[in-house]
Amino acid sequence: MKESAAEPQKIRRKNSVSEVIGRCDSGIGASIRENEEKHMITGEVEAVDRKQKIRDRYKGVDISELEVIPAKIIEDLETSSVIRRVAAYIRVSTDNDEQTSSYELQKNYYTDYIQAQPGWVFVGIYADEGISGTSLEHRKGMQQLIEDCKAGKIDLVLTKSIARFARNIVDCLSVIELLKNLNPPVGVKFEADNIYTLDSNGRMILTILASVAEEESHSKSIIMNWSIDRRFSRGLFLTPALLGYDKDEEGNLVINPEEAQTVKVIYYLYLNGYSLMEIATLLMEYSRKTKLGRVEWNPGTLAGVLANERHCGDVLARKTFTPNFLTLKSKKNNNDRTQNRQKNHHEAIVSREVFNAANHLRASRNYSKKNRPLPVLSVVEDGILRGYVPFDKDWTGFSAEEYREASESVMKEPDATVAADVKKRLDLTGYEIVRVQYFSTMQNPAMTISNGRLRFNTACLKKFENVEYVELLLNSVERCIAIRPCNKNNPNAIRWGRLKEGRWCASTLGCRGLAKTLFDIMEWDEDLRYRFRGQFLEQGDNKMMLFAFDEPEMIKVEEIVLPPKENTEEDEGETVKKKIYIFPPEWAGTFGQPITSIAQVGILRQEHYAGNWDVFRPATEIEEMNIFTAESLNELLREAEKIMEGWTDYR
Repeated sequence: MKESAAEPQKIRRKNSVSEVIGRCDSGIGASIRENEEKHMITGEVEAVDRKQKIRDRYKGVDISELEVIPAKIIEDLETSSVIRRVAAYIRVSTDNDEQTSSYELQKNYYTDYIQAQPGWVFVGIYADEGISGTSLEHRKGMQQLIEDCKAGKIDLVLTKSIARFARNIVDCLSVIELLKNLNPPVGVKFEADNIYTLDSNGRMILTILASVAEEESHSKSIIMNWSIDRRFSRGLFLTPALLGYDKDEEGNLVINPEEAQTVKVIYYLYLNGYSLMEIATLLMEYSRKTKLGRVEWNPGTLAGVLANERHCGDVLARKTFTPNFLTLKSKKNNNDRTQNRQKNHHEAIVSREVFNAANHLRASRNYSKKNRPLPVLSVVEDGILRGYVPFDKDWTGFSAEEYREASESVMKEPDATVAADVKKRLDLTGYEIVRVQYFSTMQNPAMTISNGRLRFNTACLKKFENVEYVELLLNSVERCIAIRPCNKNNPNAIRWGRLKEGRWCASTLGCRGLAKTLFDIMEWDEDLRYRFRGQFLEQGDNKMMLFAFDEPEMIKVEEIVLPPKENTEEDEGETVKKKIYIFPPEWAGTFGQPITSIAQVGILRQEHYAGNWDVFRPATEIEEMNIFTAESLNELLREAEKIMEGWTDYR
């Protein structure tokens, strides 16, 4: 009974506690909601207050309290009463008859128009005739206009259109901006486009139209180049005025006898060792006229005469091209664009042989030895140097193929008996390949050649005691270069070293001819240096040095930036040149391999030569391979002198 009575009491206490807790929870929730509502109301009030403050602030002050200073109104150009100093700029891109008429019409129109406007003062016409609008570089009229605007002489510039003003958007906008920022500013009125640059709306329209003008010029350039290429591909060549020729009614080149004499004298004297300055002086002494009728000559003019293939009857199109239509700077065409050549296009003044020889001589700039015949192809016919061809290190007139033909002209088929004998005496059984390129060259003879530079190390000079001059010989079949002592008067002599404080020091030599030949034969990379180990050979008084160039040491020179030194404020260190040595991939894994073939000993066959060495045996001229001998050059000189004898009456 007691348990049943107590139970309802517990339940009642529990319910009572729950009710109290519920009432407490309800009170807390109501309090939170009340606070949230208060915050919301406060925030809304503050927002309304902020907006009202902004409205009140932007009501401004009483207008009567302000002093209004009105802006200067840009007056209409034609109806304005303000006195303006007005100039006009006109340009035509060519000087043909049609463009000339347009040029004159524009000049007359702007002169009359400006002078007719009340309040306008005519400053003048600034003009460029026959000048492209893609660049400001050669537009003297535009340049003068800008200078006069800077000097405050002009208020307004009139021009026909944006295309007449400039076809380069950068130049157009920069000039407009420059004139606009002057004090006072100078405006430009483009009549056809109805744009005035001091107008606020003119800038955007001007930018668009200037871009259109530039692209139009680009399109014209593409079309013009396409048209020219089509003409050249069909043999329709452009024929400018040329010394030695006139044009007939159909535009064909015909020889002008009087001018042709001048052309011949230039070529013949040049081939006989006269410098371009000496020839120019002679022509002025005889009062010979240029194509423009002047009597002033200079080396540049003569170089142009020598370089023009039309004098030997040929035509070569596209010798130069313009890579950028904006700069209009021409560039020599080194196979960058397709060329077209037609031989025997017209009657020649000089033979093709004379033309080629003169230009080979021009290419060999260091070959300037007066009263000395041109180099001839000759070859050593016998001895240890059989098949070797002497050459001038600067002469570029002979091709790699011609050097090969000269060597082959006396080279015999290898004798099997001799080869077996050499192989027997050079028993290399048990020997292994150890390439010398992996070791220091300081004490060993070495020759280094780059694209235009030649250097022998001091070890080479020490092998030839007191030998100041040497001759270089090339064997394109054996792929070797030989060096033998010679005297100073040898036509191919080079001074390969110099005495300094009683010691021989190596010199760096120019070698355009040698470099061109070797780089053509070996297909070398022009950005690399090639170093060869030399083999000094000696038998009695016969001394020589051989360089085989099948396996050269390749050197690449790169600039690197060293890390900055400690305790310095510099961001970068010193820039130095670093040599990188490159070896052929086929050398990999060959170090230490057994020698299995006589071919692998290469240059050793020369050292074991069993015949008569005769190192100093002179080379024999190959008649069939030489056009210009000493006698043939003398004939050209006599012809030039005969022509000049006929000029004496005009002196």
